[in-house]
Amino acid sequence: MKLILAALLLATSSVFAQEIYQIKDKTIDGKEYKLSELKGKTVMIVNIASQCGYTPQLEKLEALYKKYKDRNFVVLGVPTNDYGAQTPEDDKAMKEFCQKNYGATFPILTKKSIKGPEKRDLYKYLTEKTPEKIKGEVTWNFEKYLVDKTGKVVGKYGSSTDPLDSEVRKTIESIL
Repeated sequence: MKLILAALLLATSSVFAQEIYQIKDKTIDGKEYKLSELKGKTVMIVNIASQCGYTPQLEKLEALYKKYKDRNFVVLGVPTNDYGAQTPEDDKAMKEFCQKNYGATFPILTKKSIKGPEKRDLYKYLTEKTPEKIKGEVTWNFEKYLVDKTGKVVGKYGSSTDPLDSEVRKTIESIL
């Protein structure tokens, strides 16, 4: 009986993990972006801002992306103006800001809300359909979600966690 229950829990977890790949969004350039493009990749999803005390993390996120991208790792930037109105730019200006100031080459989605009634589908999934220890609303800019190759969200890191933190890198390396 325990073996059947464990198999059922594993299967349910796998089904939920696959849900992330059903989500569609838009890039910062306005093109359709299917998260199914991320199947088989390890992904760090980060809500980014241009005028936040944590904004310099963009440089570290780019360094992380460059370090692991050849091993199927992606950083996915998600601009939002939800926290302290710290991303007042439109998409074009935000893209330019990230590239010019931090050399960002990782994919960035269009600016959109990640909380409240206008919450984008990706964040509905991250905050409502993930394991209990990860589930819950985003509290500030630069919160990071780590997704494994199967689409399972395996970690959540707060705004103050450095993207190059040794524990973050160890976790990424263990699931690449």
